[in-house]
Amino acid sequence: MKERRTLDPRIDMQRLPRHIAIVMDGNGRWAERHHKRRVEGHEAGARGVRAVIEACRELGVPVLSLYAFSTENWRRSKTEVNALFRLMSKYIHREIDEIHENNIRVRFMGRWEGLPRKAADDLRYCLELTRNNTALDVCVALNYGGRAELADAARRIAEKAAAGEIRPDEVDETMLAAHLYVPDHPEVDLLIRTSGEMRISNFMLWQASYAEFLFPETLWPDFDKQCLCDAIVEYQRRARRFGGRT
Repeated sequence: MKERRTLDPRIDMQRLPRHIAIVMDGNGRWAERHHKRRVEGHEAGARGVRAVIEACRELGVPVLSLYAFSTENWRRSKTEVNALFRLMSKYIHREIDEIHENNIRVRFMGRWEGLPRKAADDLRYCLELTRNNTALDVCVALNYGGRAELADAARRIAEKAAAGEIRPDEVDETMLAAHLYVPDHPEVDLLIRTSGEMRISNFMLWQASYAEFLFPETLWPDFDKQCLCDAIVEYQRRARRFGGRT
């Protein structure tokens, strides 16, 4: 990975999104198109992960959130689920040294409960190793659901209210946001879902309230640096009003 530079001359480096979130969709369809097993599609998807991390690091985007495994993904076959977590551990062991050398911090967003022990241990190792890095935050959404995150935040607030630490009339949007999984991250500016599916599938419902959405047809294993640059160029073409006048 190289230092910050202009990957695409069309990009205004003064108006980069602070937080890009991606629903990494299309691994299975990529595998079908290439007459491969689904697990090979997920393995190919690791290329997209590396590409967007490198691009965000080179451009200077502060935060990248990746939807890796949702609370609903447990409904998939046990074989596929186990393969996904084995692949995650394999990716960590293969990439973590370079991630750390490039001053990238790995963050976690989701529920620890239910994660396979090895996957949880490998992820905790990443979090600890990179916790002081400052160039880019890569937030992995694993065993994550937007509704679950809001429910967990509400539960923690209710527990504090029951303990007398806060009053019910003190609960507002700011307080709820402070109890999300990663409260120090800025809200999402640009949310991308690959493969052309036009839904966000329970991803970062609170943080993406004012995000710009993009739904490129590209399947995730084929999503490269240029695809991300194209998405940022489209983002910069839009007028973001946040409910203000046109």
